[in-house]
Amino acid sequence: MAKLKLDLENGLLDYIKKHPNSSSREIYEGLGNLVAFATVKRTIAVLIDKNFVATTGRGKSTKYFISKGLDVLFPIDIEAYFEKEIDDREVKEGFSFELIKEVLNEISIFTNDEMEKLSHLQDNFTENISKLTKVEYNKEFERLAIDLSWKSSQIEGNTYSLLETEKLLKEKETASGKTKDEAVMLLNHKAALDFILENPDYVNPLSVARIEDIHSLLVEGLGIDRNIRNRRVGISGTNYKPLDNAFQIKEALEDMCILINSRDNIFEKGLLALVLLSYIQAFSDGNKRTARIISNAILINYKYCPISFRTVDSIDYKKAMLVFYEQNNISVFKNIFIEQFEFAVKTYF
Repeated sequence: MAKLKLDLENGLLDYIKKHPNSSSREIYEGLGNLVAFATVKRTIAVLIDKNFVATTGRGKSTKYFISKGLDVLFPIDIEAYFEKEIDDREVKEGFSFELIKEVLNEISIFTNDEMEKLSHLQDNFTENISKLTKVEYNKEFERLAIDLSWKSSQIEGNTYSLLETEKLLKEKETASGKTKDEAVMLLNHKAALDFILENPDYVNPLSVARIEDIHSLLVEGLGIDRNIRNRRVGISGTNYKPLDNAFQIKEALEDMCILINSRDNIFEKGLLALVLLSYIQAFSDGNKRTARIISNAILINYKYCPISFRTVDSIDYKKAMLVFYEQNNISVFKNIFIEQFEFAVKTYF
């Protein structure tokens, strides 16, 4: 049944691509009356909810065309995608200003079902923290901060274990056989999270200067340039090439801030910060770390549950990010965001 539904959705999308501005009756007839007209209309409604199809006109005059969100949101089979080696994959090699200014600015990222799930989880979180004292809340936040500091650093190659991280952040005891930079990276994460907890509205509204401030906290003592880079940077595992001009990078950051600040949906704000800061690669290093902290800062500001990413596999995280770099497709990363938000609500506070 699921395959038949998927085949019908794909068939409808293929027809609308070839025959834009068709009515539901024209689509039904164009498919050869293979299924009932009511089934076609229901499936079109599903495609609209998924932001794959958009409409013009009203009532019987309604026409359907492919949404700008299709390429951004259509599910990608990640295993099949990475069966191809880096040079065999067809990718969008250059940075897309249009993605931020036009495409993401005009679409909703989450479906109604996804929003219902996320909103329900957030309601559970709100109810849970209403029963906590400030001391209890801070204790739970510290637990999440340790997990986030560990996982965020692990994604970047840090070899500290979770237990070693906890000992470092609580007792300032470094682990044997580890480098100084690894300890500094973890301590910087905790410092940045503590700063956000003390200043929850620091990134509201989000600005380039505030992003630079958070980045500075994360790279303190690591010998990493704090300024927006003005040289080329490569990303391992992909042929995607970020911008290499400081003025254009700042423009991209400003466009991103406008986009995020204009959104009413808090989950969209958090997810967009997470992927776009990584996509822009504004700094010579520390971009994804900054993205994870900024995303959480947005959630915390609106009293939403922060995310530790504790159970996400580092390789899966990187693959999801590569899909966004190469195809400007957010579907894989969106799934990670939803899964990790659910884990956070059920695990902390």
